[in-house]
Amino acid sequence: MQAIILSIGDELVLGQTIDTNSAWLSQQLAQVGCAVVAHVTVADDQKEIERAIVDASARSDWLIVSGGLGPTEDDLTRQALAAVLGEPLELQQEWVDQLNRFFRARGRAMPESNRIQAMIPRGARAIANSAGTALGIDVTLQRAVPLGGGCRIMVVPGVPKEMMRMFDAHLLPAIRAAGGGAVILSRTLHTFGLGESHLAEKLGKLMNRDRNPSVGTTVSGGIVSLRVNARFDSADEAQRQLESTCAACREALGDLIFGQDGQSLQEVVGELLREKGTVSTAESCTGGLVAKMLTDVPGSSRYFSYGWVTYANEAKHNLLGVSDDLLNQHGAVSEPVVRAMAESARQRSGSSYSLAISGIAGPDGGSDEKPVGTTWIALVSPDSTAARRFVLPGDREMIRDRAAKTALGWLRFKLMGIGPMF
Repeated sequence: MQAIILSIGDELVLGQTIDTNSAWLSQQLAQVGCAVVAHVTVADDQKEIERAIVDASARSDWLIVSGGLGPTEDDLTRQALAAVLGEPLELQQEWVDQLNRFFRARGRAMPESNRIQAMIPRGARAIANSAGTALGIDVTLQRAVPLGGGCRIMVVPGVPKEMMRMFDAHLLPAIRAAGGGAVILSRTLHTFGLGESHLAEKLGKLMNRDRNPSVGTTVSGGIVSLRVNARFDSADEAQRQLESTCAACREALGDLIFGQDGQSLQEVVGELLREKGTVSTAESCTGGLVAKMLTDVPGSSRYFSYGWVTYANEAKHNLLGVSDDLLNQHGAVSEPVVRAMAESARQRSGSSYSLAISGIAGPDGGSDEKPVGTTWIALVSPDSTAARRFVLPGDREMIRDRAAKTALGWLRFKLMGIGPMF
């Protein structure tokens, strides 16, 4: 079985809203053996929607249309589908009654414009909406020779909550009942510290394109993630093969893999800190980004103690006691200064560990000796103090983000009792 997902909306075409519906739908469809062959996005233009429906239905067994079911004049999906089917829109009185009850429960009369949300093309089946006011639509479009057969078209609201409930209640059971496709199970393994090409060398034949399960890489914010996709005839076999390939990836990359799927680096570090102790931070160029990442995690008050943002030299001296002699002799971006920042942070907070960062994020301020991207990071633990110099690539935002993640990655290795791997 093959599916196409068609998303409707000016805001999507203009980039004002990110289309999260298509990603979510693709993940759900893969798990029931329905392969998504295309994501299509069109504006709130009836003729364009009609063309997209005709084209997509000719290339797929299932067409899921998301959006354009609202009560305003720019919501044109139901009208476009009716035009493609050559059928008029018909009012579903039961849904009108439901809408009236919906509005009365909120102390209001139903606006006349909402009646359009109770209209579907003649011959189509209505999909009830348990989270909103627009009916969904379920209809099969018969295709002419030589294509033959039919494409099942299901139209759902663009509001994610409404779309998800409608999918679970109506679309998913229908697709499962149709059967006939392989099951696709996926997992994402996250790494930090080595570039994409170096990881590919370590993975070797695991990344062969004709391999099933397949292994591919994507990069976002310095995190290199492995996408493992297993496509097999049964869920049990797909699960077994997925686990086997993930285990092989872990064997090849070892502790470079810090988490999977929705896990973030700071969450993993937080889990280790819950067992190992507390941490404090002293930051200059990152402006508190390490502290923010750590405290983004619910429950971080159990292990995050203090954080200082000492951007100016005066702050390093006044708040952390870094001597003027060190600052004048070595400069703020130096090993002696970052060590002093980290040691003072640990001493003043009483934390088990402390991290300090000082660097040149740019775009100005670099020199031949200390180019833009030069960053010193110090880590103090109960048994040692260490500082390392990095020259990080990218623009200001990238350098700051990479510096913060590098500090967290180094702390993770320390908490695991191993040396840094980057």
